[in-house]
Formats: sequence, structure tokens, C-alpha cells
Amino acid sequence: MVVPPLLRAVIMGPPGSGKGTVSARIIKHFGVKHLSSGDLLRDNMQKKTEVGILAKSYIDQGQLIPDDIMTQLMLTELKGLDQYNWLLDGFPRTVAQAEALDKECHIDTVIDLDVPFETIKCRLTARWIHPASGRVYNLEFSPPKVQGIDDITGEPLVQRDDDKPETVSRRLQAYDAQTKPVLEYYREKGLLKSFSGTETNKIWPHIYAFLQSKLPDVSQKNAATPR
Repeated sequence: MVVPPLLRAVIMGPPGSGKGTVSARIIKHFGVKHLSSGDLLRDNMQKKTEVGILAKSYIDQGQLIPDDIMTQLMLTELKGLDQYNWLLDGFPRTVAQAEALDKECHIDTVIDLDVPFETIKCRLTARWIHPASGRVYNLEFSPPKVQGIDDITGEPLVQRDDDKPETVSRRLQAYDAQTKPVLEYYREKGLLKSFSGTETNKIWPHIYAFLQSKLPDVSQKNAATPR
């Protein structure tokens, strides 16, 4: 029996493109290890590791974490995953990071969530929260019964700074400037697979079909196994 080669994949997409939802579905269906640079950074900062303390010093000054620090952090973590299929999320963010990653391992495919910025702006700026409970409302598809008011307590809802229109625009512009060259880098290598659309549920079947050509669906196997 021929053992298929291990999958080395990257998922890319602007903030609010549904990357978290799609990654969770890929993990569930294909059993891949998911390595998120954001989660890893938070974990290191919480544990006050050497890299975590260094990274926090840049974040506190409102600066981007240098490529070599991010690369060291991610590549160290990947060494423990060499027996698994994996999906990178949030890395590489720059061409320098992509080149450093290439020196260590061969990437098979880059999944790009190509969601129009206007859709993302509507999606993110429609999000309001009740700070005390953490309840989240979305004016598009799960609005509060009374606009601006929490359903349960009657207290006012607030919009996080990250979800304010001017912040969302700024984040999307930063993503565009920083990540466009990375998408081009992978496109030239023939590794970029873009999935376009405005709804995650409509994009997902195409991503699923694409990955199914590379990996078996383990969720069906697990479901068929008697408990």
C-alpha cells in the first residue's frame, strides 16, 4: 500500500474572511494539525518565554514583529509536527517569511480566501457585543431585538475598536499591502488556489472537494466507527 505524502498547506485570507471557520472545518474533516501564528504568539506571551517577551515588546510599541522572530517561532513548532499533515494560519505574512519556510519544507498548496473587502467591512462592522457577558450580535444575521440593546439585560451594546469602520479599513489595507506579494510569490510557484465568494458556506464545498483530492475525510471514518 502506497502511503500518500504528507500535506503541507497554508491558509490565507484577510481578517473577517472566515479563515477561522474554514480552518476548523478542515481540521474536523481531514484531521490536519492547525498551527496558528496568533495562537502561538499569545501562548508564548502568556508563558513569558524568551520569544514571547521579545514579541510583546514589539506589539506594545505598535510595531510588527520582525520576520526572523516569527520565522524562528513557527519553524521551531513545525519541527514537532513533521509526522503529521498540517495547515499554517497567519504565517507566512511576508515574502521573507515564505522564503525562510521554503528552505525548511516544501509547501504543497496555499488556500486563499478571496472575499471582497466590501463584504468583510459589512461583516465586521455589523458586529456588536455586550461587554459584561461577551454575547455577540451581528446586525446582518443575528441582530438584537432592540437596536443597540442586549436582549437579556437591556444594557447597551458596544462596538469593539477592531470592528469600527475606520479600523477595519486600516486592517484590510495593511493586509493588502503586506500579503499581496506573498500571494504573488505562491502564484508564481503554481501553489496558490483561490476560492472566491461572499459566504463561507458557499465557498466551503469547493475547498472541501479540492482537499478531498489530496486527503481522506476522517470525520466520516470516525462517524462510522462504533463508539
